[in-house]
Amino acid sequence: MGPGLRMTLPLTGPCPAQDPRCLGTDEGEVEPAPPVGGSRCTHGGLRDRQMGEAKKALDIPGQGRPDVDPQTATEEGGFRNYTSGPLLDRVFATYKLMHTHQTVDFVRRKHAQFGGFSYKKMTVLEAVDLLDELVDESDPDVDFPNSFHAFQTAEGIRKAHPDKDWFHLVGLLHDLGKILVLSGEPQWAVVGDTFPVGCRPQPSVVFRDSTFQANPDLQDPRYSTELGMYRPHCGLENVLMSWGHDEYMYQVMKFNKFSLPPEAFFMVRFHSFYPWHTGGDYRQLCDQRDLAMLPWVQEFNKFDLYTKCPNLPDVEKLRPYYQGLVDKYCPGILSW
Repeated sequence: MGPGLRMTLPLTGPCPAQDPRCLGTDEGEVEPAPPVGGSRCTHGGLRDRQMGEAKKALDIPGQGRPDVDPQTATEEGGFRNYTSGPLLDRVFATYKLMHTHQTVDFVRRKHAQFGGFSYKKMTVLEAVDLLDELVDESDPDVDFPNSFHAFQTAEGIRKAHPDKDWFHLVGLLHDLGKILVLSGEPQWAVVGDTFPVGCRPQPSVVFRDSTFQANPDLQDPRYSTELGMYRPHCGLENVLMSWGHDEYMYQVMKFNKFSLPPEAFFMVRFHSFYPWHTGGDYRQLCDQRDLAMLPWVQEFNKFDLYTKCPNLPDVEKLRPYYQGLVDKYCPGILSW
């Protein structure tokens, strides 16, 4: 199965880590999960129930996915091809730099640098317009400005989920953090798949075996094990992710108090975390909430990935609808 394909992962069985949270013996620090079928384990019945409830709420139609332009890919494997293609050299170079320089120290410095939200004052649609100037150098699928991808994703979600207008807006918002490139940040510090820093990269990280050799954190015993600096099942909100557009946009949304549901924030924050939501890795860091949110991220991913095509949308016709959503959920001039 290629790296661009969705896969069904096993979701049952006893807790492989024997985590105290799962066993209900965390010495009072964390309230243990309620028993489900005689087990407290977040990797067993509770996890199945949470994911089932999330999928039911989404009304996901089985294995369905958005319509794909036949000229773009004759099969799903045509997306996220990291072994061949005309853009491969550019993509590999971006990931090589990313996997060399994204360290715990680097990520903490970027949080401090951009955490004041003093880069720019503008509206959401002004930020979308800025993406006219950006072509993502980590994307092996497309070579056109990112603003079109934003509308493609949003329109795909709108077609499949016409009753969830907030979800349509997530499609438009999800890549706006890439405006950091236009502030002078290198693309390797903005675009591409994300991964946790502070622990050993897992097998499904893109180019893992050929790009991390010069990363100093992997020579540090604090950060070079499977768990690294984290406790088992600490929750993704307590994990330091590689710095990029996902985390930055999530922080912008939080700072400016977007009135969107928690699922929207979670999808924006982790939509590029392919090693988790598609590769099945890093489950040892997940808590109950992460597993309950996973179906939402996977549903979003179908549109982020499979709506890419060379037939670009008529943005001017779409703007009034999305301006209405912006006015509803995140109006006015925002701090970026």
